[in-house]
Amino acid sequence: MAKPKYSHLSLSLFLIITIITSSPLSLASRPSNFPSSRWAPRFLGKFSSSSPPKQPQPPKQQQQQPKIRYETRYFAQRLDHFSFSDSPRFQQRYLINTEHWVGPQRLGPIFFYCGNEGGIEWFAKNTGFVWEVAPQFGAMILFPEHRYYGESMPYGNKDEAYKNASTLSFLTAEQALADFAVLITELKRNLSAEGCPVVLFGGSYGGMLAAWMRLKYPHIAIGALASSAPILQFEDIVPPETFYDIVSNDFRRESSSCFNTIKESWDALVTEGKKQNGLRQLTKTFHLCRELSSTDDLANWLDSAYSYLAMVNYPYAADFVMPLPGHPIREVCRKIDGCPDGTSTLERIFEGVSIFYNYTGQAKCFELEDESDVGTDGWNWQACTEMVMPMSSSRNASMFQTYDFNLSSFQEECWKDYNVKPRPTWITTEFGGHDIKATLKSFGSNIIFSNGLLDPWSGGSVLQNVSETVIALVTEEGAHHIDLRFSKKEDPEWLVEQRATEIKLIEGWLEKFYQESKSKFDM
Repeated sequence: MAKPKYSHLSLSLFLIITIITSSPLSLASRPSNFPSSRWAPRFLGKFSSSSPPKQPQPPKQQQQQPKIRYETRYFAQRLDHFSFSDSPRFQQRYLINTEHWVGPQRLGPIFFYCGNEGGIEWFAKNTGFVWEVAPQFGAMILFPEHRYYGESMPYGNKDEAYKNASTLSFLTAEQALADFAVLITELKRNLSAEGCPVVLFGGSYGGMLAAWMRLKYPHIAIGALASSAPILQFEDIVPPETFYDIVSNDFRRESSSCFNTIKESWDALVTEGKKQNGLRQLTKTFHLCRELSSTDDLANWLDSAYSYLAMVNYPYAADFVMPLPGHPIREVCRKIDGCPDGTSTLERIFEGVSIFYNYTGQAKCFELEDESDVGTDGWNWQACTEMVMPMSSSRNASMFQTYDFNLSSFQEECWKDYNVKPRPTWITTEFGGHDIKATLKSFGSNIIFSNGLLDPWSGGSVLQNVSETVIALVTEEGAHHIDLRFSKKEDPEWLVEQRATEIKLIEGWLEKFYQESKSKFDM
């Protein structure tokens, strides 16, 4: 639903997403001496790999996270829900907890998290809100995994599933939503729980899926909490500069000199790289484990850090993505600005970015390649087909290198990599997006769009109330789906109030459902 070495927009979605796991589209048109990151920034799901790269352990005070309990099950899903041919099946993994469920006789609700672009266990462990509120509602908890991620691999394994455009062709949001609909329908039938209401949850790309599922399958779920869900980050609905302008503003609000240093660093990086032995010097300055072969790789590494820092700019210490202090951008800028006089621009950048990549101080050198991203990535395929989110970087407002989104170049890259052509208007055709307020007011209901304005994905989400039942909860100091995280004693009052509002709205959905169910029964 973050921008790593890819582009410009995972992940939610963090993605969370990953965002990207990443997110969409965009090859930029820029001078040849500038690095080109091909894709949009990934959602936070990027970090949900089944075998994530080893990271230094965070300080003990950051490791205190409540334990969650669930049973892991598998469900045989059709590979293609929209064909009547003899489609093969695959095993979809899902996590279930019925510890507090009051059962079908009492119409106990089912809290259903829409799995993102990554292994589902990571999302379950980082969605504390669902686990914390389920007991007071007497709710069952379900975390289904998104097809083609984690263990839910068609064709038996990832190598076969990711083999070519033909095998990947069933990796779409539409198929994933159909998986969710079939799974919940069959599960309710098996438990004699057909009358139990379903409430959807999701963050980043998962939040997009939750909102879309409520709209496409209103008979399946009575409402959805869509956190940090950039459902408007398509075509020209929002300006393509939005994501990187918000990241840049997050840094500027902490320190204008920090913002300017980062903005100036790109030219300094290119200039140094062109010198004799310049790449060797950059390798030394940034403490890289292997000698740098291109400034592009280093630029993408830095770009990725800034984008993720904006997404996880939480007010308390966390190890959601990396072990980080509270207000991490503030700490990065303190490092950059606090260097002694005479410190070079690039040395300042290294000191700052070390907050993201080495806050614990245990890393001796840095690998620019993310081991968990080796091989084809599912989100890259989704970005090259339907999740096309144009991104660019403006000359003045952005601290990043200036570039414009270039659809033709992006299409060429997708054809080269996957032998597929993007369909940039498909998502808005399938789910809507243009004139969203009028559209949702006509046929939408019971959706919460929650966003924090520090989150760069917030610019592509719904930030105003649409109706009495399609609500936008916006916080000035919030970051990427912070409301879905476990509560902490350090939570600011605005976050406590936001969650209380979400609980009240969900209570209202359920009360109305029970009243209507009782009326039907009395008849």
